[in-house]
Amino acid sequence: MAGKPMTSNTRMFFKMLWGAVFRRRSRAIMAVIASMVGAATLFCLTAICIAVPQQMNDEMRSYGANLIVTPIETDGHKTGIDEAMVDHTTEMVRARGNARYATYRYENVRVNAAPYVMAGVDPTQVRNLNHHWSVDGDWPSSGSVLIGRDVADALGAEIGSSITIGYRSSDNASTSGSTGAAGSTVSGGASATSGDAAQSGDAAQSGQAQSGSSAPAAPNESGRVSSDIMETNGTEFRVGGIVDTGGNEDSIIYATLNDVQKLTGTKRGADVIEYSSAATGDDLTQTVTSINDMTSMHVKAQQVTKITSSDTRIITMLQTLFWIVSLVVLVLTLVGVSTTISSIVSQRGYEIGLRKALGASSSSIGLEFYMESAFYGLIGGLIGTAAGYGLAHVLTTVVFNRTLSLNWPLAIGSVILSALIAVLASIPPVHRANRIDPAVVLREE
Repeated sequence: MAGKPMTSNTRMFFKMLWGAVFRRRSRAIMAVIASMVGAATLFCLTAICIAVPQQMNDEMRSYGANLIVTPIETDGHKTGIDEAMVDHTTEMVRARGNARYATYRYENVRVNAAPYVMAGVDPTQVRNLNHHWSVDGDWPSSGSVLIGRDVADALGAEIGSSITIGYRSSDNASTSGSTGAAGSTVSGGASATSGDAAQSGDAAQSGQAQSGSSAPAAPNESGRVSSDIMETNGTEFRVGGIVDTGGNEDSIIYATLNDVQKLTGTKRGADVIEYSSAATGDDLTQTVTSINDMTSMHVKAQQVTKITSSDTRIITMLQTLFWIVSLVVLVLTLVGVSTTISSIVSQRGYEIGLRKALGASSSSIGLEFYMESAFYGLIGGLIGTAAGYGLAHVLTTVVFNRTLSLNWPLAIGSVILSALIAVLASIPPVHRANRIDPAVVLREE
């Protein structure tokens, strides 16, 4: 028998709640719309704030390396970074985030008796690392090279033309060090400036010891310049493409690593490993520290500070802007729902007074209003979250040229937050309702 009154009271409670909602449909619709607008805006901004910075970071990673690794030569013998060490450092970098990389072997060469820097690379690695490079023609392949715009202008070379490249051995280079086309001192057979690293100002040299000087070639006893630089013999290569970046890359000749090994007659490791790591901030710093702490590796890692600081600054500014706007929208949503609930409470003053006169407790009246507000927030949250996802999807596609998948935890949280905001917004009007004096209200009626 005890269960029947409880069941009857519960049924009556929901019947009154249902009647309160549908008797005042216009007010209910306004409350739902207020919650819907808030949920749509908040979900849209939050989804973009979470997804877009990461996508922007991935996009920025295509504009060059943010981490370089160079060898430390302890015995004066230049061997570079071998394949095993490249694999090992790559594993350490990728342990803190996805990363693309490319290795470079630099050599001093001559073309038409003029000194240049030649880089032996894996074209696929370099292309994947540097999406911003503007390449006219083809990337280097066997027997063909990719030359920088500065080199092409100096040589008068075009795509399809042939150039003869001679290797300047370390003996020749050490007797007459010279300055490369980009103004970077190159000597000792492999010292060069590393593309993106050079632009950062943090790693202007590729890590190899400089054995010559940047002074012009010294004359011999007869007063003439040594003829070894003036030699024009070498290996003929076809110009497959021209790269134009406006940076240091424009002064370098790129060839496949196999062609460089054939030209020099030697096989050795890389002078530089450039990484474009998805890790940022402390994660990237810890990666650098981990590599440098392993002294047995004989390599040195360093961040390209100019690139990493710019990435962090831009993403932080974007996230800050999104969160500020989200906070403003949240406050406006609270005000909108609270205003609507206050209007509903004021309209139901007589009903509240009558129920109190009949013995209804303040808690039961408050519970009804809270449940009604939660219902408005729940419906508005469901519709608003769906609309917010649609809006976020359109914005990321049109503005950022990215796809946005539905973040289910965020969607569920958005609906729950909408209901919670509606309940919080109803606290002040419900508090006022509980202070209604039934005698005063009934006397006025």
